[in-house]
Amino acid sequence: MVYLILLRDCLVKAGCRLHAYCLMTNHVHLLLTPSDDGACAKLTRNLGQRYVQYFNRRYARTGTLWEGRPYSCLVDSAHYVLGCYRYIERNPARAGLVEAASAYKWSSYEGNAGRAEDNLLTPHVEYLALAAEEDARRSAYRQLFAGSDDPGFLAEMRDATNGGFPLLGPELKSRVAASSDRPLERRKRGPAPLQDGGEDALSADLPL
Repeated sequence: MVYLILLRDCLVKAGCRLHAYCLMTNHVHLLLTPSDDGACAKLTRNLGQRYVQYFNRRYARTGTLWEGRPYSCLVDSAHYVLGCYRYIERNPARAGLVEAASAYKWSSYEGNAGRAEDNLLTPHVEYLALAAEEDARRSAYRQLFAGSDDPGFLAEMRDATNGGFPLLGPELKSRVAASSDRPLERRKRGPAPLQDGGEDALSADLPL
């Protein structure tokens, strides 16, 4: 509960809108729209610092709680936002903590599904596009959780998040690739470079 109270305050101060979240025992998932390029970093930094301060006072301890840096990726709304909603809110079920997303207390599912009020949440445009009427929209959202997870999407989501790659659909990925030198996905292993400098030489990249 304290984490969510701090999150609410930090969202306002950082200028971020929150669409989905899930609090697990050793990590947190957040789906955000920032107001500017630095907003997400500001949110995670301030939220982390404030929660550590609270936790250390509460349990008379010192030091950090976190292992490593936060992981993040940019999400293409047209292809992936609703998948990210589902990925985040189904995390406890995939971990075997509950049988369904609806059974987990510490996520945004009940709010997005229309079963409870959650004033932390701001609906994303893709969520609003599920239906024109609120009741129909909430029903359509609940239907997103009826099937099993797509292993391909899970792998793509985890790879993008862990590697810091943008999660883009094919059309947007092509446009971004043409105008940016930044890698958009993990490079696949290739054969070792030819030693004679032949024109068919390919470089081999180790996984990150």
